[in-house]
Amino acid sequence: MRTTVRLDPLLFAEAKKLAMEQGTTLTSLIEGVVREVLARRRDSPRVGEAHLTTLGGKGLYPGVNLDDSAGLLDWMEQRNTVR
Repeated sequence: MRTTVRLDPLLFAEAKKLAMEQGTTLTSLIEGVVREVLARRRDSPRVGEAHLTTLGGKGLYPGVNLDDSAGLLDWMEQRNTVR
C-alpha cells in the first residue's frame, strides 16, 4: 500500500542514514519499527481496574475518603501522632 508520511527533516535524514547502514530501504526500516511498536503494545499487559486488599475485610476507616488526598494526609498524620 502506498501512503504519504510527513517526517521531521532531521528524523528523515537519520532514518535514511540508518537504512543505508543496515543495507535496507527506508520503507523496510519504517515497517520494522511500526511492527515492533505494535508487537510491544500487543504484548504489554492492559491496565485494568485495581482491586485493593483490605485487612480484616472491613474496608476503609470511618472518615477516610481516598478521593481527598489532603484530607487523607491529615488523617494519616493525626493517626501517627496518636500512637
